[in-house]
Amino acid sequence: MSYPTMPERIKRMDQFLVDRIRVGLLSRSTDGLDFVKEFKSGKRRYFCRTFRLDTNSKSLPVLAALLLERSCSGTMAVSQIGEEFDLTERERETVQLLVQGLTSKEIAMRMNISPNTVKAFLRIVMVKMGVSTRSGILGKVIGPSG
Repeated sequence: MSYPTMPERIKRMDQFLVDRIRVGLLSRSTDGLDFVKEFKSGKRRYFCRTFRLDTNSKSLPVLAALLLERSCSGTMAVSQIGEEFDLTERERETVQLLVQGLTSKEIAMRMNISPNTVKAFLRIVMVKMGVSTRSGILGKVIGPSG
């Protein structure tokens, strides 16, 4: 999340991390505060997923876990493929998650849609790319361009 030039000068690493999260990962929304879905650090892109933790206690504040996942190298390829085959943003998102090795059910959970909608997106992508399988989509994204 950062590359401090003089890490030895950081007195409290826990506070430093809290500040970096507050500055880099929180965004204002109509519902109050929310976490960004992705961010850049240096030359790398990361996806940010949040999970609300159930504490079963009225006295504790709301707790959340953050999962930061580094974007895979297929991201640029998906962007280029998306332009080449005129994929919509949601179709590109579906392909990006497929490239990460997720199942239809896992993709559906990430995109907050049903697994059937994911399968529909993938069928449309297959038609646009001229392939007949999920592997065919992956071959177009990560295979040699030709």
